[in-house]
Amino acid sequence: MKTKILITTLFLILFTGCDNQSKVTEASNSTEIDSSIANTKFEKSDNRISKFLDRLDDPNTSQDARIQILCKEYPTEYKTNYMPALMKLSPGEYTEGKLIKDLDIALDYYKKKDNIQC
Repeated sequence: MKTKILITTLFLILFTGCDNQSKVTEASNSTEIDSSIANTKFEKSDNRISKFLDRLDDPNTSQDARIQILCKEYPTEYKTNYMPALMKLSPGEYTEGKLIKDLDIALDYYKKKDNIQC
């Protein structure tokens, strides 16, 4: 009788340990997937922002296109895609306030350079 209780107890302990290990593995895989998705979103957004900046630096870009980029497209892309992905990838390094300040600096530079008011 004691052996049946001992075997049952050992079996339950082993089963519980294996079950907890699978939960840890699932959590780890979920974190890796989230990080991979954030990295992909960041790279895509960074490429779009780089294209915006290239167009703003191009002397052949029309004033209307510059206004569209500076007043709508660039800030929207930055706030909706770039910032969240960057803060997810480096949560301790970047804050929303710091990133908004960086955006304002960049926008102010191009607005003054091209004499644009939104």
